[in-house]
Amino acid sequence: MDPKTRGIVAYLTIIGWVIALVTNNPKDEQTTFHLRQMLGIMLLGIASSAVSVIPILGWMIWMVGFLAAFILWIIGLLSALEGTRKPVPFLGEHFQEWFKSI
Repeated sequence: MDPKTRGIVAYLTIIGWVIALVTNNPKDEQTTFHLRQMLGIMLLGIASSAVSVIPILGWMIWMVGFLAAFILWIIGLLSALEGTRKPVPFLGEHFQEWFKSI
């Protein structure tokens, strides 16, 4: 699988992310970049789901977090489809720094 394809697969559910991670050997910067971006987006979605247990306020936070994660997912997927390494807005650079061990 070429790096562009692995980058695209990383954005296709958690199973796709795991497949891209396992097949990223030897490590390719293009694939690794998109793995980090998608990991951050997935964790954002999980965090927003975790606060949804709070009545009313939690539901509002969940809706905003889910919408943000969905928009960032689309932006990341489009970047992978183009074959570029554009970080997602606001958090993309942080994702690269926080998950540099991947």
